Amino acid sequence: MKLLKDKKVLVISSEVVPYLPQTEKAVNSFTISKKINDSGGMTRIFMPKYGIINERRHQLHEVIRLSGMNMIIDDQYMPLIIKVASIPKERMQVYFIDNEEYFKRKDLLLDKNDKLLKDNDERMIFFTKGVIETVKRLNWSPDIIYLHGWFTSLFPLYLKKLYADEPIFENSKIVSSLYSNAFSGSLSKKLAEKIHFDGIDMNLDSISEPDFIALSNLMVKLSDSVVLSSENIDKDILDSIKDNFKDCLSFKEYSKDNKLIDFLLKNTG
Repeated sequence: MKLLKDKKVLVISSEVVPYLPQTEKAVNSFTISKKINDSGGMTRIFMPKYGIINERRHQLHEVIRLSGMNMIIDDQYMPLIIKVASIPKERMQVYFIDNEEYFKRKDLLLDKNDKLLKDNDERMIFFTKGVIETVKRLNWSPDIIYLHGWFTSLFPLYLKKLYADEPIFENSKIVSSLYSNAFSGSLSKKLAEKIHFDGIDMNLDSISEPDFIALSNLMVKLSDSVVLSSENIDKDILDSIKDNFKDCLSFKEYSKDNKLIDFLLKNTG
């Protein structure tokens, strides 16, 4: 029985195999998408096009009709390039958000000393707006927007505040997978200022110090439901889930066959 028959699921992640090494998040982003497809759903996956990704080996090609937009990031015009590939042996398309300034380097989110890249705040904003604008151009209205990890934490904010009147997302439910791979330190303290520049007037004092906990809690607050995709989630984040009365799939349940599909089905209304 195809439980998710014809349901459209937009999967957004900072890491997906086979394009990047097999971290917990990268593997989950692939296996969950495959489960959705196998259950009759239709997936489109979005991720950044880091310089480490071999375009020839993975047969990426630029989608000219989707490229060419400029994203305004903190009063700067940044060109958006969209590339696409298909995961071998799977009926799944992966769209890559690219920009020379933000994603050409081979580092993902940390440098060689495991320190956060200084422009991760702007990279997050660019990735967020780039995905949303591309989905609009595709005219593809997702039933579920499935987010993986802290780098996608601004999506609920932008979708519900900046794009609240966008018909294509009117019936979309946001499901966020939370992971335990926290980073140390903090993104730029100008993150809130740069978000406000986009016309989002929500109080963002909670991310005045945009560390892992603050970004995760913002994500929880504005998501429709959450999934615990790691066994050990920080207590502050678990408390935020309870305080915000979020429907939550536990790690124990998440690990069982079909529990995740049932949870997603419930979130499609």
